[in-house]
Amino acid sequence: MTETSPKNLTDLYKNNLDADLLIQLYKRMLLPRTIEEKMLILLRQGRISKWFAGIGQEAISIGVTAAMHKEEYILPMHRNLGVFTTRDIPLWKLFAQWQGKEEGFTKGRDRSFHFGTQDYNIVGMISHLGPQLGVADGIALAQKLKSTGLATAVFTGEGGTSEGDFHEALNVASVWDLPVLFCIENNGYGLSTPTSEQYNCENLADRALGYGMESHIIDGNNIIEVYTKISAILKDIRENPKPVLIEFKTFRRRGHEEASGTKYVPDELLKYWEERDPLTRFEQYLLDEKHITSEQIDQWTTEFKEAINDGLDIASAKALPQSSPEQEIADLFASHEFEEVQASSDMTNIRLVDAIKDGLDESMSRYDNLVIMGQDVAEYGGVFKITDGFVEKYGRGRVRNTPICESAIVEAGMGLSIAGMKAVVEMQFADFVSSGFNPIVNYLAKSYYRWSQQADIVVRMPCGAGVGAGPFHSQTNESWFYTIPGLKIVYPAFPADAKGLLITSIEDPNPVLFFEHKALYRSIYGDVPTGYYNLPLGKAATVRSGDDISIITYGAGVHWSMALIDEMHYNIDLIDLRTLVPLDKETIIASVRKTNKVIVLTEDNLTGSVAADIAGFVSETCFEYLDAPVRRIGSLDTPIPFEKGLENNYLPKERLKECVKDLLKY
Repeated sequence: MTETSPKNLTDLYKNNLDADLLIQLYKRMLLPRTIEEKMLILLRQGRISKWFAGIGQEAISIGVTAAMHKEEYILPMHRNLGVFTTRDIPLWKLFAQWQGKEEGFTKGRDRSFHFGTQDYNIVGMISHLGPQLGVADGIALAQKLKSTGLATAVFTGEGGTSEGDFHEALNVASVWDLPVLFCIENNGYGLSTPTSEQYNCENLADRALGYGMESHIIDGNNIIEVYTKISAILKDIRENPKPVLIEFKTFRRRGHEEASGTKYVPDELLKYWEERDPLTRFEQYLLDEKHITSEQIDQWTTEFKEAINDGLDIASAKALPQSSPEQEIADLFASHEFEEVQASSDMTNIRLVDAIKDGLDESMSRYDNLVIMGQDVAEYGGVFKITDGFVEKYGRGRVRNTPICESAIVEAGMGLSIAGMKAVVEMQFADFVSSGFNPIVNYLAKSYYRWSQQADIVVRMPCGAGVGAGPFHSQTNESWFYTIPGLKIVYPAFPADAKGLLITSIEDPNPVLFFEHKALYRSIYGDVPTGYYNLPLGKAATVRSGDDISIITYGAGVHWSMALIDEMHYNIDLIDLRTLVPLDKETIIASVRKTNKVIVLTEDNLTGSVAADIAGFVSETCFEYLDAPVRRIGSLDTPIPFEKGLENNYLPKERLKECVKDLLKY
């Protein structure tokens, strides 16, 4: 709680700023306050659906944004209206966003401040709060690698500091000396939970010490203190890249959102902070110092109200979204026209693991804005040695060891993409992606659909059983992501495919999960073209041609099927999907129509698997061509056991053989 007396205004606002700047800061606070008062009226009238009031916290948004360069990215929260108005976003555009209009920033697909805009270098929040902190790391990393001398600012509340993303992001920023200003708006309550129930330290700024980071506590209701101190800190960050943690002491005087109210807040606490209102207190100071007059205040207020009403009229006249199922699906991904780079006739017989390394190497050479991040990927070369030698060739700036913090690194990849770069993020094992699940499914997958921001990121996923690695290093978990719109999923079975598809995945500006089966890394050889070439996503391959049964599969399942065909001399049409999203439905349909009997095979456990979905698709679209029920074959619905005999029993190889025999007899 700030103890400064509101009566001692001369000392409180002591400064060396010229009068024009003081007046500008005042007007910058007056505008969002006036907008908010109007929004509360509209909310009561049912003309907007929800509102998160930032009344009483304006000095933070305005002071930080005014201290920043316009080309510097800022990542605000839902109480930071002043960020958007200080960046001079047209009011009608903001109002159109809040009304869900077609010309809003999200075309009606998201609400309030859940959007970003590259035109104003603003990246809005998602409801999970924490991920934007790691995204700020990625933006700052891009600025550092490009030597722009720019800083990045990101906001969170005191409640958000309890999330793991907060700690991961601070740690990464500190280890990498990233020019990030982490702004905590400590406003007393997370919805109804007071700070005394949220953390057990005196000041949140003290947490910076554990990360080797500079921190400051600032009176968030004092516009002069915010502006002057942040200006000085940002100047230092730009010249000496490093993260700084700021704790702004302030208060939320209205409900978390208006429907929740403030009955849980003691009256004396509300009165205390009302006396310290950042706008009215600063206004009184300016009046006392004769920098402004009451008549000017009335004039500015009238002008702002007129501008707000004009903006509302314009927004109200804008059309609501007119779309179709086809258009909605089309807007899931950023446009990418595949341009084929034909493979060289020069071949080398290499393993799948070597082909993946070649694909990364070729892409790193072609794209100087491509960054590889992951645990132990630098000098050590990764646990599978795929990036061995890359540091010497491309430098530690582009081949980056990371702390063990999957969420923050996925988020940093998103930040790199926002700032115009590409990222490859290696999950040491696909199993570990569970620790980075949230930003993949809620940030990467949804960003383009929400506000047309591409997520130019490939997440490499070493996966699969057959190597005796047990429950936490053996999963093939593509089904976790198959149900999430906005993600592409690639799963090659052969070296030449792995190289060409990885190159295409890196070319593609959309988020791609690239699954690499560990048991195939060093056991599968193939002739692979040298140099740079690509293969289209969404095109399956017919590995063996036959008329009796279709086996539709991918990854290790392709090799199990090939072995069975070779052993039993079956006349089987073997389809290697290669990519699961986009799915080559035409090839599946053509095979089913030819054979009339289908097995969909996956290494994943069967319930809720990709195989289940494909089987449903086949039954729905090819029913009249089927001479037998569609069969699904997958692993047991258990965790993956360690012991070899148990692992073999878990995997579906033997069940595949029996299924083929039964289906041939049907």
